[in-house]
Amino acid sequence: MFEQFTDVVPSFFGYLNQGPLTLTIFLHTVIILPMIWIYFDEKKKLKNGK
Repeated sequence: MFEQFTDVVPSFFGYLNQGPLTLTIFLHTVIILPMIWIYFDEKKKLKNGK
């Protein structure tokens, strides 16, 4: 999944540019999993509020 690459400035986004799987894992970890957690948290709050 990770290949050696040379960059002028080694950056985090350089690693994300390795392939589609790396970007997909990053997006699911940073964006989609918290959205699922917030959804169920808000759903629980609404159920307990009534």
